Formats: sequence, C-alpha cells, structure tokens
Amino acid sequence: MLGLLVVRVNRGVNLAIRDLRSSDPYVILKMEKQVHHPLLLLLCKVPEDSSLCKGFSSFIFSSKLGKLKTRVIKHNINPVWNEDLTLSVGDPCAPEVYDKDTFSRDDPMGDAEFDIAPLVEVVRMNLQNVPNGHVIKTLVPCRNNCLAEESPIYWSDGKVYQDIVLRLRNVECGEIELQLEWVNIEGSKST
Repeated sequence: MLGLLVVRVNRGVNLAIRDLRSSDPYVILKMEKQVHHPLLLLLCKVPEDSSLCKGFSSFIFSSKLGKLKTRVIKHNINPVWNEDLTLSVGDPCAPEVYDKDTFSRDDPMGDAEFDIAPLVEVVRMNLQNVPNGHVIKTLVPCRNNCLAEESPIYWSDGKVYQDIVLRLRNVECGEIELQLEWVNIEGSKST
C-alpha cells in the first residue's frame, strides 16, 4: 500500500436532469486496476432497493467491491456533498455519478477519470519546510484528461493536497469538484 487518499467530494455543478425536473445525484468512487493510478468518478441515480446500494454507506470502503459512495441529495442538479471518502491506495480509482430512482435502476449521470500519479510524485519528494499554500505542481486540462480547469497540487499544514474540477463524460453536462488529501502511512512505499 502506498498510503491513504482522502477524497473530499465537494459539489456537483449543472448536473444532467434525469427525472422530470431534477435529479437525485450521488457519487461513487470506484477502484480501477490500471498502471497510471486513474481515479474514476461516477454520478448516478439508483432505486432505493437496488442491489448496487446494498452494503454501502458514506465513508465506508468495501474492499470486496472496491467502491465508495456519497449520500443521495434529492431534487438537486447543483448538490453540495462535502463528504470525505478515504481510499487505501495501491490500485487506481475512478468516480462515477448517478441519479437515484425509487422504482427503476439508477440512471448514469456521467463519469470522469483522473490520474493520482502526479500527486503521488509530489508526495514522494518528501517535502519539508514548505510555506502553507505553496503550489508545487499544476496540471492543465487537455484532451487526455477530464480536467475542467487547472488543478494545483499544493502544500498546506504539513500535507499535500490537490484541488480538482472534473468535466463529466458520457453525459450532456456537469462537473464535479473534489479535493484530494494524501495521508502517509508509516512504512508505506510513499515514505
């Protein structure tokens, strides 16, 4: 294991409408087994009795399924979650967004992928005595990523953070705002 990655799912902006006038969005972080440490975000809508939701609750990581889920925010295309989901990092991860439905399968509301390798690279620099708020690296949007704007990796209170705004794919509109925080584990490969 490299360490822990705390993903703060801040909010969604202008998400797709999947019900009559709104949506009931939630976010799933899903571990992906790929070399470059991508994280997939899924935004979805799921029925109350859906087997997809069984065994999930906010802040709980199921290593068997490799997924974490935020709470559902009813009737809102600009939801504010402000939830921390903690992943043990050894494999990459991916977020997805869904719209929760009561009587049918949850509707996908887009997905995005981001690479945590640049964050891990900065962590491995073993920085010390860096001023709070100092930006160490900035990632820029391009065709090869889902970034909606520049993504700074910075030092604050002795930790490495990254702010990310992701443009959702496979959907007509929507963005998700995240903040990543790296937590070292004694004896891990990152230290």
